[in-house]
Amino acid sequence: MALKIRLARGGAKKRPFYRMVVAENTAPRDGKFVERIGSYNPLLEKEHSERLVVNIDRAKYWLSVGAQCSVRVAKLLGEVGVLDEYKPHATPKKSTPKKKAQERLNAAV
Repeated sequence: MALKIRLARGGAKKRPFYRMVVAENTAPRDGKFVERIGSYNPLLEKEHSERLVVNIDRAKYWLSVGAQCSVRVAKLLGEVGVLDEYKPHATPKKSTPKKKAQERLNAAV
């Protein structure tokens, strides 16, 4: 049973509200979950106390058991201090210009 900590969307159309849940990775986004550990309301100001509410003890427990975070949840848990600050992956080397293109760019400059 692989577990993920992710956001489940709630709220009305154009008015999102998210629950931070621990769910099996095969469960639907808004479907069955194991435990609710917090909530996130992106419409509130960043300084508002209700914007991000997390049960830190339960989040640490699920991470210690082996639950994986989604990218957004990793950023949010980094804000609270449960995880280290999220660092995005570096751009892959495949996307860099090839040798001839680099030569043309250097010649143009």
